[in-house]
Amino acid sequence: MRKFLGLMAFFAMFFTTTTAQMPGMMGGRGGANGAAGQNLNIGHFYGKIVDSKTNKGVEGVTVQLRGNKFDTVTKKMKEAILGTIITKANGDFSFENLSLFGNFKLNATALAYKTVDQTISFGIKMPTGGGGNMQQMLGMADKDLGNIKMEEDATNLGNVTVTASTKPQFELGIDRKIFNVDKNLMGSGQTATELMRNIPALNVDIDGNVTLRNAAPTLFIDGRPTTITLDQIPSDIIDRVELITNPSAKYDASGGNAGILNIVLKKNKKVGYNGGIRAGVDSRGMFNGGGDINIRQNKLNFTGSGVINQRKSISEGITDRNNILATPSNIYNVQNSTNTGYFAFIRGGLDYFVDNRNTISFTANYNRGQFDNDQTQRVDSTIKGAKTSYSNIGTQSTANFKNLGTQLSYKHNFMKNGHNISSDYNFNSSSNDNLSNIDNTTFNLDGTQKGIPLLQRGIGSGSTTNHTFQIDYENPLADDKKFEAGGRVAIRDFNNQLNQFRFNQATGEYQIVPLISSRYKYTDAVYAAYSTYSFKVNKWSYQLGLRAESSNYSGTLLNSKGADSATFSVKFPLSLFPSAFITYKIDEKQDFQINYSRRVNRPNFFQLMPFPDYSDPQNINMGNAGLKPEFTNSFEMSWNNAYKKGSNFLATAFFKHSTNLITRYVYRDANALIPGDSAFFSTFINANSAQSFGLELTNKTSINSWWEMTTNLNIFNSRINATVPGQPDLVQEQWSWFAKMNNTFKVAKGLSIQLSGDYQARTVLPQGGGGGGRGGGGGGMMFGGGPQSGAQGYNLPRYGVDLAIRKEFTWKNGRSGNLTLSMNDIFRTQLFQSYSESSFFNQTNQRRRDPQVLRLNFSYRFGKFDASLFKRKNTKADQSGGMDMMQ
Repeated sequence: MRKFLGLMAFFAMFFTTTTAQMPGMMGGRGGANGAAGQNLNIGHFYGKIVDSKTNKGVEGVTVQLRGNKFDTVTKKMKEAILGTIITKANGDFSFENLSLFGNFKLNATALAYKTVDQTISFGIKMPTGGGGNMQQMLGMADKDLGNIKMEEDATNLGNVTVTASTKPQFELGIDRKIFNVDKNLMGSGQTATELMRNIPALNVDIDGNVTLRNAAPTLFIDGRPTTITLDQIPSDIIDRVELITNPSAKYDASGGNAGILNIVLKKNKKVGYNGGIRAGVDSRGMFNGGGDINIRQNKLNFTGSGVINQRKSISEGITDRNNILATPSNIYNVQNSTNTGYFAFIRGGLDYFVDNRNTISFTANYNRGQFDNDQTQRVDSTIKGAKTSYSNIGTQSTANFKNLGTQLSYKHNFMKNGHNISSDYNFNSSSNDNLSNIDNTTFNLDGTQKGIPLLQRGIGSGSTTNHTFQIDYENPLADDKKFEAGGRVAIRDFNNQLNQFRFNQATGEYQIVPLISSRYKYTDAVYAAYSTYSFKVNKWSYQLGLRAESSNYSGTLLNSKGADSATFSVKFPLSLFPSAFITYKIDEKQDFQINYSRRVNRPNFFQLMPFPDYSDPQNINMGNAGLKPEFTNSFEMSWNNAYKKGSNFLATAFFKHSTNLITRYVYRDANALIPGDSAFFSTFINANSAQSFGLELTNKTSINSWWEMTTNLNIFNSRINATVPGQPDLVQEQWSWFAKMNNTFKVAKGLSIQLSGDYQARTVLPQGGGGGGRGGGGGGMMFGGGPQSGAQGYNLPRYGVDLAIRKEFTWKNGRSGNLTLSMNDIFRTQLFQSYSESSFFNQTNQRRRDPQVLRLNFSYRFGKFDASLFKRKNTKADQSGGMDMMQ
């Protein structure tokens, strides 16, 4: 912590020195005639915007004034935006503190009106001496521009809505791929998990676990890590999804070789008010509803939204396991499960624009949910090829979760455009509790009961608290040079307990079983600092970065009374993580880029904890305190070609090499629950190495005026080399590929159809079992929550097709609506199958969840705003929400 505070002091000193050396900081804003005219910035333009037919004032017109301004960097005059005003109810506007010399350009835009452009001036020449001219200038300093008439635009009168400025579905940034999801029809009324199924390059399994290039990415929300899971985020509040496949030094080095999945929630700062309401129902009788509102007046911007979503999930599965022991046996398990419940999500935010240069923001979100699960299992046991008995297992469980997240941030813009410093504090707290009752009854082959039923009860709870402090600094040293730096501290506290009970037939009560119960807590902390330098030479652009990180874990296993019974701690030394991005602009339509980064996957607490977890007697888990961090070197080479209007092709070749890959392995050992018996134990080891390489192709094109298609193809190779104690060395290599296609057909005005499908070939079970995701868990779910490394298995091929139809409506005054009908897995083909093996067993597993669910959703939007805000470039006016009021 002292190292970090010292680093922050260095940054603060650097920022102060840099600011103090900037010319003109104390000399005022500078006028249209630069430093020579700073004492004559007393000009005042004012007037009124009126309707050309009625001569009545027009409210909400965006009036922008441009003029020459002294650039403190180039020491030259440069045209700039001097102010942007939104007209009042009577159409009035006013600009003050202007230079008296030179010409100005006035631009006025509004919904349903033609744009007005005028060149204006005060008509004053530079004085040559004498007081008469000065008095004349003072008399001309206030100029009334009179009534400026705006004509109605007959081609766009009264029916303009937000959809007139739709963002492209796919965009490419220097270090990320951006998918705007507002037009994705399949996501209506669902969660982020379902939405991810339609994002190119992402794979989603039956449990909602997301993989990117066959590894689990780190989940961010609005650029910051979170404890919320994808199935707790309503899809209707998501603005866009960003895939950062090879993060630069600005981002956490933890997360291994999968990159970052950043979900950006909807939030706008358009002047006025706008909002929407939505509701839906599915074929299982589950309802969803929600709404949002945004209000921007003067210096305040408020955003609020709320969603409630009922869910009913039905799944079925079969597990066939052959135990290869001295006495061979087989277990055949058929499962059926129904999970019913709801979750609610509330989010609010407030931005206070102190002035043109300072903004304070506060956001908070709260979500909670409850799900009840009813599962039945039929387990058939076979020994030496002969059936011996079967068991019926019934499980009823209830789970509750809560999450509270807040962010307080401050941003200061210096005089130079793009020169800023920002800081924020993030707090995130999640908790969960669960109760399960299990009835396990065994029968002979003739149907008679065998022995006494085994009745079990589990009561668990857990909590996670995250504190994140971050500071970022940006300084464009010149038009083609930029320096960035920052620091970050992230601290997480985790508590968990799981009490396991068995029913005592003699006493008629449930009694706790200490050996299969657990209580533990831990704290981990990550300290980091980074800097990047970007510059451009002709057609070449460069971004070089370096990040330093260190981290530590401290964990405690508690006894039944909450007192310490065993502790351990791990400290990882300071590590350096370089990154480099080099881009060559071939022409206006083509770019070529190569990039490199080094990343780390540190083992998480559960993988390090060297104590057995008997919560599932059939699958005993134990950590490995000797695990080392997993380091990955990632390389990418990309070519982007916007070969025609509305079309874009992106090809990316990638290579990743990991050392000390964290992976699972299974061994057999004595079972402390049953003296004299043995059991399978699952733990973690560092594989010798792993590598993957592949080619990713994404193409978005307009086939014609009514058909738009996005296709994605991924071809990759994965190889794992592992030395397993007591077993032959494992070398597992697999070529695989998957493809996605999304078609949007504009059948008629306001009517569109979306047909999407995906195919996944056979693939190695996902690499990367490390703890970079920093996700929350608890309540006994020690080793769950994501795909694990598989040096011992693979997934079988699967495919599916989804269909959606949407009708859009537009009305006057910016109101719009849409009605969407969708069905997932319309051919009932999404069957998830896997195979795994070890020296002791082989196992096949197949599961299906929620096929052919029909959903109907309606959305209505309203508001009053200025559509020209969507057309602005990245100016100070745009950064402040389109309203850069003059001081």
